[in-house]
Amino acid sequence: MKTNNGSSRAYSITSILILIILAILFLFPLYWILTGALKTPAAINSAVPQWWPQEFTLRNFEVLFSKRSAPLFEIGSLTGPIIPGAIRWLINTVFMAVLAMLLTCITASLAGYALAKKRFAGRVILFSLIVAAMALPKQVILIPLIKEMSALGLYDNLWAVILPTVGWPFGVFLMKQFAESIPGEMLEAARIDGAGELRTFITVVYPMIKPGVGALAIFTFISSWNDYFLQLIMLTSSSNLTISLGIATMQAENSTDYGLIMAGAALAAVPIIIVFLIFQKYFTKGITMGAVKG
Repeated sequence: MKTNNGSSRAYSITSILILIILAILFLFPLYWILTGALKTPAAINSAVPQWWPQEFTLRNFEVLFSKRSAPLFEIGSLTGPIIPGAIRWLINTVFMAVLAMLLTCITASLAGYALAKKRFAGRVILFSLIVAAMALPKQVILIPLIKEMSALGLYDNLWAVILPTVGWPFGVFLMKQFAESIPGEMLEAARIDGAGELRTFITVVYPMIKPGVGALAIFTFISSWNDYFLQLIMLTSSSNLTISLGIATMQAENSTDYGLIMAGAALAAVPIIIVFLIFQKYFTKGITMGAVKG
């Protein structure tokens, strides 16, 4: 008994130490960005790295917020007050990522439920095409996508980055796997009680697939936020840029300013951290459920 207790304790201590080491490794890049944003150019470019800033400065953030300016919003001929360009870019990025996340979660959960629990002609073929589309690189459909957005009058518009994300095949696949676990008896009971399809989905289906929706929300938000390639192709005007594109255009005008890059990266990291903290519970539960289901 003592041997088993000793082995269990040693295993727990070892696991905790490994987790601490991994946490430090994963958090170090964020720490380096945050501290680098507060360093002077000389400290950043020093041959001997400073693990902690010896001299704090807000110069990098001052350059970030003063280099460019843009209106807060543009609706037809109506424009809002002039604000720092970085703030407008951050608002654009948050708007794009949040809207893509909401629309993807809604459409993917509805489609996944239909594919999992409805029987209709071509269901298997349709799902096979969705799975096949997961392996299709975005670069392959880039030219048709540009032509489609141009025909719709959405090129150089945030909707040109949002709409291609809404039909994310991985989201449909993920939600179908969660919807498969819903007992058919519960759906039949809801129909016997007189619930329509929408009410059945809201009151019965959604509460059971909520962990999956939470996981998909984080995946979609991060994927949309970090989709630099699509943003680079679809967005051109300064007022429509995202934060990553905006920082890149500022860098193109000068020599490499690592302090400016780190300040922009620190600003861009804040919304992602907030979203993860909000959906962390659902994300963890969703991943755990997926692991149990195998």
